[in-house]
Amino acid sequence: MCGLNIVMMVTSLNYNNQYSQIVTNITMANSINGSFRTNIDSAMWDIVAGKKNFEDGQQHKIIKNANECIYNIKQNVTSQEDKMRLDVILRTIKTLNYYVDVMGKQIEQKKKVAENEKVLEDIRGVSDLIEEEIQEFILYELKASEKVNQQIQKGFNSWVATNIIVLCIIVLFSIAAIWIISGSISNPIRELCKSTTSISEGNFDVRVQSKNYDEIATLSNSFNKMVVKIKELLDNSIKEQELIKKSELKVLQAQINPHFLYNTLDTIVWMADSNQNEEVIEIVTALSSFFRITLSKGNDWITVREEVKHINSYLIIQKIRYSDILNFEIQVDEAIYDCKILKLTLQPIVENALYHGIKNKRMGGIIKVRGSKKNDHIVFEVTDNGIGMTENKVNELVNEMKDTKEAIIKESGFGLNNVHKRIILYYGKEYGVNIQSEFQKGTKLTITIPVCVD
Repeated sequence: MCGLNIVMMVTSLNYNNQYSQIVTNITMANSINGSFRTNIDSAMWDIVAGKKNFEDGQQHKIIKNANECIYNIKQNVTSQEDKMRLDVILRTIKTLNYYVDVMGKQIEQKKKVAENEKVLEDIRGVSDLIEEEIQEFILYELKASEKVNQQIQKGFNSWVATNIIVLCIIVLFSIAAIWIISGSISNPIRELCKSTTSISEGNFDVRVQSKNYDEIATLSNSFNKMVVKIKELLDNSIKEQELIKKSELKVLQAQINPHFLYNTLDTIVWMADSNQNEEVIEIVTALSSFFRITLSKGNDWITVREEVKHINSYLIIQKIRYSDILNFEIQVDEAIYDCKILKLTLQPIVENALYHGIKNKRMGGIIKVRGSKKNDHIVFEVTDNGIGMTENKVNELVNEMKDTKEAIIKESGFGLNNVHKRIILYYGKEYGVNIQSEFQKGTKLTITIPVCVD
């Protein structure tokens, strides 16, 4: 059945290619049919009437386009008859070009109008002949396409009929084979099904016992080995999932918000044009520090000192860009400066405070970052007096963060949900981000992580 379908498919593709080529030829020929004669006659009349100089006319361009179109069609046809028809059209176009050149010489020699009109009549006659020849070619191609379409339909009908017959034979053979074989294998299969049901309920201690030495026995042995392997895989699945999530986080860490970079570079250009040299030095220095820490030579862990420097560079850049609406304060206890922290823990939170808090307020605001050690924990607080969030929005975010099974979202930036998930992944479920917000008053985010020096 596969071999039969392959043969029919190859035949069908061959006819389909022929049909597509014919349609392409008709389309190309039709693109100049009707317009060619009108265009060339109009162009030549403008020249004879003195409306345009011969050198400024479009006659040669029109002829060249038509000649190229017919030549391209000729390259695509395969039958000798088609090529002969197209050769006739090309020769006629060549004749038309000759008469056009004769017109050009007569105009250059300032011949009488009557002589020019006689050549114009010759040009019109040749252009009419070209259009008739193109129409004949199109009609011939249409007839050829009808024949190919009939062959395609005939082949399709044969394919359907043959497949139905072969399928009926296969069904009858399958029924007979099932009827003969099922009696010898049904009982071992039922036993195997019972075992799979037990495994689906979580019982991985079940084993299939087979007294035979046939294929079912081999299958049973393979099944028992598979159960042992599945149990081993389940024991390792949690660790493997964590490795996968950590790999996803490394990919996320490599992402840099392109809009932030573009906007900062635009600001630098604008300031340079305004001769604000000191501000340019300040923002370029901050941008260099920001990306140096973002890359961190590929390290996932940096010190609190570097993280604070990172958000300070970010806020300096944004302060220059949004000087009319943004102020910030950073107060982090120096006692935790040498503690290790996951890179990009604070910066996404600060970015959210700016774009979803301060900017939406559409008036001046302040972002405050606090950090200190409390017992065995490091606690960061990011507070803004921006637009805040409604109670429903807060509950929605909290529910998203509680769903630890949800995959890391690969977006241009981490976002609150991703920061919370990566903290849980690396530190444990007792750590993470806590939200406090009140609409029109502001938002306070608390990040809790363990103290980690090494």
